[in-house]
Amino acid sequence: MMFKSIGSLCNLNCSYCYYLDKVGLYEKESVMPVEILEKCIREYIEINDNEVITFDWHGGEPLLLGLDYFETIVRLQRKYKGDKRIYNTIQTNGTLLNAEFASFFKSNDFLVGISIDGPQNIHDRYRKDKGDTSTFYKVLKGIELLHRYGVEFNTMTTVNKASEGRGLEVYDFLKKIGSRYMQFMPVLEYVDESDKIASPDSADSRLTSWSVNPLEYGAFMCEIFDYWVKNDVGIYYVNLFDSTLANYCGVSPGTCVYSETCGANAVVEHNGDVYPCDHFVYPKYKLGNIKEQALKEIVASNKMTEFGINKRNKLPARCLRCKYFHLCHGECPKHRFDKTESGGDGLNSLCVGLYNFFSHVEPYMKKMRDLYMLNMPPSEIMSYDM
Repeated sequence: MMFKSIGSLCNLNCSYCYYLDKVGLYEKESVMPVEILEKCIREYIEINDNEVITFDWHGGEPLLLGLDYFETIVRLQRKYKGDKRIYNTIQTNGTLLNAEFASFFKSNDFLVGISIDGPQNIHDRYRKDKGDTSTFYKVLKGIELLHRYGVEFNTMTTVNKASEGRGLEVYDFLKKIGSRYMQFMPVLEYVDESDKIASPDSADSRLTSWSVNPLEYGAFMCEIFDYWVKNDVGIYYVNLFDSTLANYCGVSPGTCVYSETCGANAVVEHNGDVYPCDHFVYPKYKLGNIKEQALKEIVASNKMTEFGINKRNKLPARCLRCKYFHLCHGECPKHRFDKTESGGDGLNSLCVGLYNFFSHVEPYMKKMRDLYMLNMPPSEIMSYDM
């Protein structure tokens, strides 16, 4: 579950951010009050049967909450955890990291996700601050602090118009700054007549200038894969590669994007509103409010279940017949803006790029699957001449 205790408040003004617009949903953006925070933590622990429970802190920019707020979070988790173990992740733009935060994250075993798009001329293209100035070196300074304090971190990198044709360059850069776990997130967004990020069911939306070309996205990931599969398997981890191999092996892909259904990543807003996904924080998708209902009732509601299975049920027949459906599952519903050749709705706008990627990696993935089934590490593929 994702907790957005700061709402959409952020110190950056990234061009492609799908969340900055959410400030318009509420008369006033503010920090989640402690009484709502405590209810979230207590009920999330109570309804979770897992021995290890993960809290995912997002924004906006969650470091704007301040260190005292995170100390309160940890105190409340300890109060209610019982015999369960608590694990925290936080996604940050990294510009507000300081020694105090780094020391706290190390002491409390937080996994820190850093948003960085690659070398400076890629990163600064769309990730500027409120004054329209560079953020690149501020992020690098934050990463240096994480290294100094021994804080575990991974990177989240968008693949946008500025990234096209530069896959291996971005991958090499991320390795050089010490990232071993990399998430590459395609930016393909539409805006409505008010220039706000549109959901796929919006009418008269138009593609943004910063969106990646679907073919270029596929080529970007293929370029990284070709190097990775010969040199870095089992050393560096890429979300799309991991999920694809998991689906070949018949195990959970570890992300809703490549799962058959979704609805397992609900988000709680700063005022207690609950939505089924942070990409669908629109009034029509609101599930309820934790101040008015128990969290268990909200996430077990028919509306939540319907949202989850609609990922599969609203796919066009073309997708269900695709040879790579078991790998893609229609990807994320937030990208389903296109129509099929027969005029049907719900085709993922990244389809052609994803198809090219899955086709390109197929022989390697099948070999790694075979190695896995023989109880051999998939990294053995690096010794094969393919």
